[in-house]
Parts: sequence; structure tokens; C-alpha cells
Amino acid sequence: MKQYIAQFALVVKDYDEAIDFYTQKLNFELIEDTKQSEEKRWVIVKPKGATETAILLAKAANQEQESRVGNQTGGRVFLFLYTDDFWRDYNQMQEKGIKFIREPKEEIYGTVAVFEDLYGNLWDLLEPKNI
Repeated sequence: MKQYIAQFALVVKDYDEAIDFYTQKLNFELIEDTKQSEEKRWVIVKPKGATETAILLAKAANQEQESRVGNQTGGRVFLFLYTDDFWRDYNQMQEKGIKFIREPKEEIYGTVAVFEDLYGNLWDLLEPKNI
């Protein structure tokens, strides 16, 4: 039996600004943008080359959900973007204005730095030693 996580929801304030951030700043691909109602769209992005997991950009639908935008995990690193070339991606991301809150560091498992997305969610940019 094979199982995998196909996608997960990331709560955002605005569809278009989130699409712009992920496609223009992080070079993700826009896989789908389907209008479901006047307020709701089905928006999926994924890193280029990803074959399984994608992100569903889900616009906050109420005040409680809005309160979670940018802090879905209480300030912990939430997402892990693996790369085959850390320095290429780190330099490109810096050129595009991505804010890194922890500088690059060599760890026993690979090269890693922590950055924020447009809402403040924390991500690891990580080149594992086994890639």
C-alpha cells in the first residue's frame, strides 16, 4: 500500500497576493485556480519538480481563521522546502526580497536557513546531505 500527503491547506488573507508570492518569489507553479463561489477559489501551488505534495491556498473565511494567518503553528517552523542547491535558491530568494530570520548554517543533516513567507509563517530552506 502506498500513501502520501497530496496537499495541505495554508490559510491566507488574499488569494492573489498569495499566488503572487508563491509563484514570483518562491518560483512555485500555479497548478489550479478555480472559482467556486464569489468568495471561494480552489487554488493549488507546488514547488517546481514536486511530484506529490502541493499547497492549497485557503482564504480565511471568518475572524477565527484570519487570526491564524501567518501563525498556524504558534511560531514554530511550519514548512520545509527541500532543495538540491541551497546557495542557488538562498541567493535567488534574497534577491527577491525574502526575509531570512536565521542565517544559513551547516548542520549534520544539511545546510539550512529559516525564512518567512508573506504572512510570517516560518519555513526551513534545506539542502539535505543525502540529496
